[in-house]
Amino acid sequence: MINKLATITQKLSPNLLKIIGNTAWLLADRLLRMGIGLLVGVWVARYFGPEDFGIYNYAIAFTSIFNTVANLGLDSIVVRNIVSQPSSKDEVLGTAFVLKMIAQVAALVLAVVVILLLRPNDSLTHWLIGIIAAGMFFESFFVIDFWFQSQVQSKYAVWFKNVGFVLASCGRVLLIQAQAPLILFAWAYAAETALSAVGLVVAYRVKGFLLKAWQFSWRCAKELLKDSWTLILSSFVIMIYMRMDQLMLGQMIGDRAVGIYSAAVKISELWYFVPMAVTNSVFPSIVKAKQESTQLYYERIQKVLDFLSILSYAVAIPVALLSNQFVTLLYGESYIEAGAILTIHIWTGIFVSSGLVRSLWTTAENLMPFAFMTTATGAIVNVVLNYFLIKSYGGVGAAISTLIAQVLASYASNAFFSRTRIFFIRQTKALILASLFIRISASVKRLIQK
Repeated sequence: MINKLATITQKLSPNLLKIIGNTAWLLADRLLRMGIGLLVGVWVARYFGPEDFGIYNYAIAFTSIFNTVANLGLDSIVVRNIVSQPSSKDEVLGTAFVLKMIAQVAALVLAVVVILLLRPNDSLTHWLIGIIAAGMFFESFFVIDFWFQSQVQSKYAVWFKNVGFVLASCGRVLLIQAQAPLILFAWAYAAETALSAVGLVVAYRVKGFLLKAWQFSWRCAKELLKDSWTLILSSFVIMIYMRMDQLMLGQMIGDRAVGIYSAAVKISELWYFVPMAVTNSVFPSIVKAKQESTQLYYERIQKVLDFLSILSYAVAIPVALLSNQFVTLLYGESYIEAGAILTIHIWTGIFVSSGLVRSLWTTAENLMPFAFMTTATGAIVNVVLNYFLIKSYGGVGAAISTLIAQVLASYASNAFFSRTRIFFIRQTKALILASLFIRISASVKRLIQK
């Protein structure tokens, strides 16, 4: 067996081995976070109950929208620039750091002002959002993670970031044991971001680099913002139709509805780390393939689409069939209403995965304006559908709205434009292939059982 593995390894290219290794580290990171996060998250949900759990998640969802804008859409742009021009590393990282720091401060102020206007008499929500938003400041240091991504060396970031995650999770457990008030959980949320930032700084230093070597450049800032402004808007509208459902539920129905809906969404989104890890790992390879050969470039994109589509179906089908059992097992009978929401919301994962690959493609092709336009359309559709469906169907209506918006923004919209139709065809091939694969697998399983 060892000899066979060695033979297979020798046949793989060094680049592919690097991608596989990097993806494995990212998956290990997310599996750890998924395991501990699920355990502690469920414990927190049971401790709070639907009402307080709803308030807590409303605050997180609200803050996430502003945080998305503060990230400035720089993730893939910074990675791309470092891969293309390795000598500019310190200038790109230093400039991105300053831009994100300024944006994070502005986001904190704006988040507090808006929540004061929306809920003028809700002091608890004011404090929760203020504390969580304050923790966003430390995300400026997450530009270090972009460098590790560009080098396909995510294992170093994984090691040190997880120290902060584990410490914050232990802190939440202690808060539950101490019967702590809701406000202290917001501080724990902010502390996790701060500890992760410290971990990244340490990881960067261990690799032999110093933050003081970073340089800010107005020229670089203009170039980054010129390339990323559409991604900023795209990320904002993505977060709108990923989190607006929770905000509208809170405003239109109440915080308990947010708690029930959030329980379903947390299960549905639990596995999203897999497509994110895969796409983060393959992006540098796809950029290089584009420089070498158009055929190789699209072959790699198709392989990623096929793999993620098969995986998405494999997750969605069993979860949809056993949604009530999953909800009851994890959260208890008080959250049983989340089962129907989960049955619908789990299917969004298929189009989220496909959309992540499309994001890589539009970045590589410099089609960011198109990405923004389609994502904005999806967000508008989501908000409009939420307004009508939440009134009649509550959380189930919100799940339907999110699914329709995701299908439109990540998939169907690509069919309407000549430059993106080639990607729509490749997405369709992947979805059909995945569907056939699942059907064939189910048939084989039934034959074996007979």
